[in-house]
Amino acid sequence: MDIRTKTQEFLKIAPQFQLGGLVTESFHPDTQELSQLVQKDVAQAHALLGAVDKKALRLMEGKTDLLWELAQNIQDTLKKGHKIFMVGCGATGRLSLVLETLFRQEFGQSEQIVSFMAGGDFALIKSVESFEDRTEYGERQLMELGFGPHDLLLASTEGGETPFVIGACNKAAKVSDRSPYFLYCNPDDVLMPIHRSREVIENKTIKKINLTVGPMAISGSTRMQSSTVLMLGIGVGLLYRHENEQAFRNFYKDFLNRLTLTHYEVMAPFTTLEAGLYKEKKYVNYVTDPYLGVSILTDTTERSPTFSLRGFENRLDHSSDHALSYLFIQEGQNAGHAWSELLWRKPRPVEWKELEGKISLERVFGFDISAQGWKNRKQQIPTEDFFVSYDDGRVIMKCMKEEIVFEWGEEPLFNHLMVKMLLNAHSTLIMGLLGRYEGNVMTWVRPSNNKLIDRAARYVTQLLKVKGKTASYETVVQKIFEEIEIVNENEPVVIRVVEKLS
Repeated sequence: MDIRTKTQEFLKIAPQFQLGGLVTESFHPDTQELSQLVQKDVAQAHALLGAVDKKALRLMEGKTDLLWELAQNIQDTLKKGHKIFMVGCGATGRLSLVLETLFRQEFGQSEQIVSFMAGGDFALIKSVESFEDRTEYGERQLMELGFGPHDLLLASTEGGETPFVIGACNKAAKVSDRSPYFLYCNPDDVLMPIHRSREVIENKTIKKINLTVGPMAISGSTRMQSSTVLMLGIGVGLLYRHENEQAFRNFYKDFLNRLTLTHYEVMAPFTTLEAGLYKEKKYVNYVTDPYLGVSILTDTTERSPTFSLRGFENRLDHSSDHALSYLFIQEGQNAGHAWSELLWRKPRPVEWKELEGKISLERVFGFDISAQGWKNRKQQIPTEDFFVSYDDGRVIMKCMKEEIVFEWGEEPLFNHLMVKMLLNAHSTLIMGLLGRYEGNVMTWVRPSNNKLIDRAARYVTQLLKVKGKTASYETVVQKIFEEIEIVNENEPVVIRVVEKLS
């Protein structure tokens, strides 16, 4: 399909993906000068991101009633021997996989919890183009995994409009006698003009949990606050047993409070160090154990689409390019073993014939996160190791001369949420030091699906306006498609379009 045709095909459906009015797509008032602040004072920038997280967590105090009902439904499903399925795309897909992993850590190799994301476990590393935009793919993956008439689906979509997740949720509402849950982070009135979102909101057989907590610290970066509160909201019902409502309320209030006690500034030396390594043309290996691995993997892989970084290299591609950071399970004997250690189960790839093996199990294992993969990478390029380990209630981070110990205790959900939030702030500020956003605008976003194409177009229009220039939406979209065809993975589509239209 030529560029002109692609542009016209997108413009036909663009109104359903023009999401600039969503709260999760807006610009946080507290971080408008984040890129400037991090250049001046990394510790202060960390403190600011910590304050944004804490503001979002405090808004979760008003969600107690909704989350108690969710917790009861989860526990009733498990008690009666039925299954709980969790689904999401991108960041919400990854948090679903994290929660399944934590359940297995806590309760053993139960087959009652099944998580999946658009594109299967391959997408944990690299999002699969077009999957997120297809409702029928959500239905198909759900049913092929064995969703049954008494099972419960927990569907997470930070925007509240993701077609893949909506497809799975609508299907579950028809198949099961248990109403599925739809969890999202935008106000209902803002979502109602979007047809697919309105269908869910008005569907009385689907239970809705609205976890709106405001804009993201970086515009549209829903891997941050939105995915944090969604993981929290599901996790407190899935991973804990509560005697009664009052016990749940007491636990939840205390849990939220403890999440706000860690000072993010302690990460500043690590942020400065890692950014410095990249400026010196060096690379970083995140090395960890199976206890924390999946959350660390999530942060490192999500850096790629957010900031147009080279994604994890796959050994089957025989490419000479390498990701700035990579994740390795120190105990992994080979790729297959390392993946099973990471997920606490064998991977679940999508092996559809029409995909021609592009996201197969072989391709998953091509991401060699084992000790052997670590050794191979160290032999190929100049790297430094960033160790993150868990030991008897202590999370230890160490990179070269820097080391810090967090004594958070033995709760997996708490430890993973804290590691997630700290690493999200850390990686975001590294990218600020490397010039990968302006203010709090995600100028290096990779437009890999319809929502992100529109986001890129909005950012182009906004940056052109600053320069005193204008261009039609159609022109901007066509230029985006032109750039997608020719740019490397590590180049900024938005900035290149702005330059050409200026």
